Amino acid sequence: MSGEQGKKRGTAGVGTHATPESLPSGLAALFASAGPAAKARPVEKWNPPHCGMIDMRITADGSWHYRGSPIGRPALVKLFASILRRDPEGYVLVTPVERVGITVEDVPFIAVEMAASEAAGGRVLTFRTNVDDIVQAGPNHPLRFETDAKGGMKPYVHIRGGLWARLTRALALGLADLVEVRPDAAGGQIMGVASAGAFFAIAAAGDGEDGGT
Repeated sequence: MSGEQGKKRGTAGVGTHATPESLPSGLAALFASAGPAAKARPVEKWNPPHCGMIDMRITADGSWHYRGSPIGRPALVKLFASILRRDPEGYVLVTPVERVGITVEDVPFIAVEMAASEAAGGRVLTFRTNVDDIVQAGPNHPLRFETDAKGGMKPYVHIRGGLWARLTRALALGLADLVEVRPDAAGGQIMGVASAGAFFAIAAAGDGEDGGT
């Protein structure tokens, strides 16, 4: 194989497997008609037949892969993210004519930026994801907290329709600085984070007061 052939093959392996020709027909049509920006589509209104699984995966770090290769084009990742939905059977990409399943290792999105501001009702936390969704944590976009393998706090924010974003380690550390303790209904105390008039519990006070990450 010549050097030039090797270069071409190497280039083809980096995120270029997701082409119109290699995708199911509905995704290919969407791919071909997509503009420069991809906003969330009305996928909750679409109920096409399920056409099986495709070899697409979102890894725990938020990277998208197709047929084993990373999808290197941010615009294409945003396009797929705009038609992502979570059904009872799992995560699916939805178009008006078909629905295909994909694999998600943890959650589909990563929260990469956080801003805290003050409003009449108190603090408001605003998050931006790796696909440029922007949400304000509150009743419609709750925070939830899990514990990682090392016992640290692993926070998530709800984006839409059962789709969540995990906060980066840096954001988790910043969020830990905003933890406060409030009385609970049982007469004890609970740690949590407030945003947009809602309080999101982490744990009973004393069950990990360092908010470690």
